[in-house]
Amino acid sequence: MRRYLMLSVIFLGGGGAAAWLMSTAGVLTESTPEAADIAQGEDLYREYCAACHGADLEGQPDWRSAGPDGVLPAPPHDETGHTWHHPDGVLFDYTKLGGKAALALQGVEFESGMPGFGDQLSDAEIWNIIAYIQSTWPERQRAIQAERSADQRQQEGN
Repeated sequence: MRRYLMLSVIFLGGGGAAAWLMSTAGVLTESTPEAADIAQGEDLYREYCAACHGADLEGQPDWRSAGPDGVLPAPPHDETGHTWHHPDGVLFDYTKLGGKAALALQGVEFESGMPGFGDQLSDAEIWNIIAYIQSTWPERQRAIQAERSADQRQQEGN
């Protein structure tokens, strides 16, 4: 299997662990933005994402601990969260398909509170949201995430 095929990252309180994909999802990542529209991404983030992930990308309180239903609260998308740990393809697939479906493509069975937005947002709009989120990260996080994304594209031959 490829180096980043599957890595579990999310932490659960009480000693449990939840699977979060940190690798090539790659199934839906053929299209990438030529020139992302960060301003549109911010508007779309506020409309579709902020209710769960916070107006300032801060996520929900206690986001590392699953609720009684076993579902993790929405994580932050700022530098305090783990979004920047994942390559672009994972972020795209997770947003388009939703968490459970994106993980299932990789053979991971896990309940996720993240819905898919593929029916509401175009691929370009999803990329714009991702670009907006990335634009808020400090340089160190952007560089690490960009390297992981480049590794993913190289592994996929793109």
